[in-house]
Amino acid sequence: MGTAAPNPARPQPVEPRPAATVLLVRDSPERGELQVFLQRRVTGMAFAGGMTVFPGGSVSPDDVPDPARWRGPEPARFGSRLGQPEPLAAALVTAAVRETFEECGVLLASRRGAAPGPVADAAAWRADLEGRHVTLPALLDRHDMELRADLLVPWSRWITPAVNPRRYDTAFLVARVPDGQDADDATTEAVEARWWSPTDALAGHAAGELSLMAPTLHTLQDLARHTSAAAVLHAAARRDISPVTPEIRREGRVAVITLPGDPDWRYEETTG
Repeated sequence: MGTAAPNPARPQPVEPRPAATVLLVRDSPERGELQVFLQRRVTGMAFAGGMTVFPGGSVSPDDVPDPARWRGPEPARFGSRLGQPEPLAAALVTAAVRETFEECGVLLASRRGAAPGPVADAAAWRADLEGRHVTLPALLDRHDMELRADLLVPWSRWITPAVNPRRYDTAFLVARVPDGQDADDATTEAVEARWWSPTDALAGHAAGELSLMAPTLHTLQDLARHTSAAAVLHAAARRDISPVTPEIRREGRVAVITLPGDPDWRYEETTG
């Protein structure tokens, strides 16, 4: 049987770029309830402008960790859970640590043999990293620190639909904010950033106050089933992770997003 010729009118899907997103969680200091850190991105950004998202971003070619400064499960273990080769799994964890530090000032690293905690020169280190004056592996080496892979647990993996012109293959990982550190809004990529309970964020979305992409919405719905950061981490370690690629179809002026294998899940968005 012959192979059908490609349709020149239908462009080939863009290859998705590897990326990492971090579900940074804590128990509220005031009420003890589960909270997750969310950022509302600048409207004019090329991807997800105006959307409320978790911290994260693309893998950089410099996200190659020093094995001697890696503390926690080996990259192969992350790769096994995320369905990715070991070198890419190592880069995804490194990108997760780098993006979390750049975007909200939380550093998932520590001195050798020590617990993670506050960093006196964090602002200067962060500025160097954001300005691309140093890579994360070089920064850790300069200050004799270890990347704390043991603080990150895989949660899910989402792949942007093939119809999108900008695509990502994103590893979602969960981490509890280390004692003595707090996330902030000192990033040029967001106009607002703060801690939310998952239920409050979902209520804000339902009221039209927060714009969420399908992976963010679905993840918040999952998180809302738990009452504490410890419960989220416990659940994360036991999740079966398979890549999820949302399906999009048009119904008039409405874009309908569904998830393979979950016929009850549906998200609608009115378009112009």
